[in-house]
Amino acid sequence: MRLLIVEDSQPLRESLQAGLTQEGFAVDTAADGETGLAYARNNPYDVLVLDLLLPKLDGLGVLAGLREKPERPHVLVLTARDRVEDRVAGLNEGADDYLVKPFAFDELLARIHALVRRRYAGRTPTVGVGELVLDLVAHNAAYAGKALELTTREYALLEYLALRRGQTVSREEIEDHIYGVHKLPSSNAVDSTVCLLRAKLGAGKDLIRTLRGRGYVLDGPRA
Repeated sequence: MRLLIVEDSQPLRESLQAGLTQEGFAVDTAADGETGLAYARNNPYDVLVLDLLLPKLDGLGVLAGLREKPERPHVLVLTARDRVEDRVAGLNEGADDYLVKPFAFDELLARIHALVRRRYAGRTPTVGVGELVLDLVAHNAAYAGKALELTTREYALLEYLALRRGQTVSREEIEDHIYGVHKLPSSNAVDSTVCLLRAKLGAGKDLIRTLRGRGYVLDGPRA
């Protein structure tokens, strides 16, 4: 899944990027509201972690600027403003959740996972497709009860296909969701990762189907 962090504090911004990248997310960052809004308008993020007190354009301005984006990310406001009226203003401008600084990283992570599930209409921390089960919190997968040894990139691709199970997903959509702005993949990176996933799925390799010229779809076994 792909995240954007808009935070003017460099130590916090870099710490969040490192921690969330370690958790398997593709993470982009911006240090001011104008840059953050431009990134959010031009890239398909799943979750935006947004400070309110930002240079150039404050967080409420970023939220207002996202109103016209058809598929805007879910927004988690992360701020030192803890007054009720500040929370109400953020939620009224379109924020989906609100977390006050200082905060525990584990709570931030849990809230991000909840927003990802909400974005893809999921209510539980697991996704099942046939005998394939993914744990969206632990970031692991198993097929027929056997754990799959996946790299971070392999898991990220499999998770995205699983969250969009039954839907055709293009290579471009996959690239947009598992790579950051500054980490452009090689031309055959997605195809190569799918081949590796099929090999690791073994008997479940047919869960991932290739639709020539269109992309991939992950769905259950066909009769």
